[in-house]
Amino acid sequence: MDDGARALRAFRRGADAVILDLEDGVVADAKSDARAATLDVLRAQPRGSATLVRLNALDTEWGPGDLRALDDMELDGLVIPKATPDSVRKWAKLGKPLLAIVETAAGLRAAHETACDPAVHALMLGAADLGAELGLEPRADGLELLHARSALVVDSAAAGVRAPFDAVCLTLADADVLRAECELARSLGLGGKACIHPAQVPVVNDVFAPSAADLAEARDVLGAYEEAVKRGRGAATLRGRMIDLPVVARARDTLAKEMQ
Repeated sequence: MDDGARALRAFRRGADAVILDLEDGVVADAKSDARAATLDVLRAQPRGSATLVRLNALDTEWGPGDLRALDDMELDGLVIPKATPDSVRKWAKLGKPLLAIVETAAGLRAAHETACDPAVHALMLGAADLGAELGLEPRADGLELLHARSALVVDSAAAGVRAPFDAVCLTLADADVLRAECELARSLGLGGKACIHPAQVPVVNDVFAPSAADLAEARDVLGAYEEAVKRGRGAATLRGRMIDLPVVARARDTLAKEMQ
């Protein structure tokens, strides 16, 4: 972040949360200025989206300073780069909810343990660093990240935290590429996607929010099931489809998202 005023404008773009970046998006010579600008934004108490800060790792020369500067700041969470169980335990001392970016091979192997830390609210996939470490080659269909995406979904569910966030889409000029990434991620069980430009927010929101058709189907499912229960049955049929408890749970989850 190089401009506090620009950061404040980001809160009015419809994103669920805005991440103020002190880490990879800031060159070394600008770290101090970025931290000062971030503190100015936090003191301005922006409204419209949750406020998070992506920190420098504690084993860098800037991490301890980030820790001291943010100790008494009002913010909704911290974003932990290259997250591991050890690193989240250290940042958890600030008492803030943590969004843990899984972007190393070691972090991916330990993602379930990371997600089990009480301070961790969710996991996020960091595809660029992970891809570089693993030697992955980008594919048009996104399947080079299939294992990583699926692993985070499984690890998050097993740990009892919300579905993970997908990595950013680096293609800025083609909304169709972004939409395809979002649809793939949603089909694999991820629960949202990080953005690197405000123009990406509407597409991400559109794909991950339940559509009118989704909501109508969920209401029909619940209605059919409730009618079956009244008749003493544990399952129902709706338009040729069997409705049992897992289908009902999914429908309730869809309707819950409407209220968020």
